[in-house]
Amino acid sequence: MIESRLLPFGLGVMGLLGCLGCNRLPGRPTPADIALTPQQVTNFAVLYHQNCSGCHGQDGGGNGALALNNPIFLAIANDEALRQATAYGVPGTPMPAFLKSAGGTLTDEQVDILVREMRLKWSKPAELGGNLPPAYAASTPGDANHGAEAYATFCASCHGSDGDGTLRASSIVDGSYLALVSDQDLRILVIAGRPDLHHPDWRNYVPGRAMTAQEVTDVVAWLGAKRPSNPGQPYPEKQ
Repeated sequence: MIESRLLPFGLGVMGLLGCLGCNRLPGRPTPADIALTPQQVTNFAVLYHQNCSGCHGQDGGGNGALALNNPIFLAIANDEALRQATAYGVPGTPMPAFLKSAGGTLTDEQVDILVREMRLKWSKPAELGGNLPPAYAASTPGDANHGAEAYATFCASCHGSDGDGTLRASSIVDGSYLALVSDQDLRILVIAGRPDLHHPDWRNYVPGRAMTAQEVTDVVAWLGAKRPSNPGQPYPEKQ
């Protein structure tokens, strides 16, 4: 009678020991072998590769979009600006929102990781050489007429007198291009340049003559004035 009562207990103990032994079986996956869900990824390299590299290039070097490892860009864009663009995108441009609550796939923590690590890995304040660049955002209105004068001084030698491009650089007034970039994008381009495309920054358009903050603002106003009013519509044929 006693033996019959002990039998279930003994079987239970044997089963428990058997389960514990399974943990030591060869080939059993370790925690490192178990794939993370997308929301669990916290490795910057993985997050950047999966979400940013297609447009901004490997290691932030630029591709279809600006280089995120450009130290001048990182000098003028503070963490809030980087987070705003990453989390909520840039309306009217190909930059989408990545924050999950804004329609993307990333958590708040993952967005913060991208912003923090971009700055830690790619900021190089010494490359500014002590020069103070114009601010990320304009503080005064732009004047398109003055912008035409500034364009002629700083930009026409590469992009042509009317902006239609030369053998040295492409058109900067193409309607399709202007329809895809915001005025803020243009401002960043004029100030920070595109090192990946050999486009100079605000200090190096004219030897020994950096652009002033107002000249940057006015050039952007001149370019913005050439943006088509109905992007995507057939353009009128040139006469």
